[in-house]
Amino acid sequence: MDLAWIMTIFAIGFLGSFISGMVGIGGSIINYPMLLFIPPALGFAAFTAQEVSAISAVQVFFASFMGMLVFRRGGHVNKTLVLYMGVSIITGSFLGSFVSNTLPSSVINIVYAILALIAAGMMFLPKKGNDSQNLSKVTFNKRLAITLAFMIGTVSGIVGAAGAFITVPVMLVVLKIPTRVAIASSLAITFISSIGSTTGKLMGGHMLLIPSIVLVIASTIASPIGAKLSKNINTKMLQWILAGLISATVLKIWISILF
Repeated sequence: MDLAWIMTIFAIGFLGSFISGMVGIGGSIINYPMLLFIPPALGFAAFTAQEVSAISAVQVFFASFMGMLVFRRGGHVNKTLVLYMGVSIITGSFLGSFVSNTLPSSVINIVYAILALIAAGMMFLPKKGNDSQNLSKVTFNKRLAITLAFMIGTVSGIVGAAGAFITVPVMLVVLKIPTRVAIASSLAITFISSIGSTTGKLMGGHMLLIPSIVLVIASTIASPIGAKLSKNINTKMLQWILAGLISATVLKIWISILF
């Protein structure tokens, strides 16, 4: 086993988990393309899309859990929002991850690219949540939240994601949730969703042990660091960081599909 290969996987996992803790995503939108493109670019064997989606599912599980613990202590997690969206999204993510085991890699990549494109577009729409609002008075359309969560869970489960990279924009733009509440609650919802997607991937038999373990170690270290840093960053800056990351990922994935 090559130490350089292990360090490459660790670096990918560390960066993805650090960003996930900082902007409230599970890290899959960062890790998916990096795991797909960086190892072969450095001369290592390439992962298939099925393997990348399975590895990403495990990484998201641990990264979101560690980030959630940090935000939970800050009082920004909206338990009602997490309950309504969490139950719906885990159902969808299990369904999507199980279905993905029968899909070819090209279809998985296209689903991921479409999801990322939608998320990128939503990040540039005007945000309607009031960031100065009292956290105890945050309200939202519960029926809409449940419906959107199930749809997000289903399609994101296909690519081994927990859907946070599109859940956060949906919370900000559609449900009008304040930024810090959206980020903190998203990590809790992502953790719940990742239970379904990880279970589905394990049942599909595409899980690779060593890369998964390396990413788990990276997640437990990096995600809490990102979450703590997030508390000291302006909410507008957090939104632009997330928008930039999603946009760059969209560009890279669509270039690889079309060319």
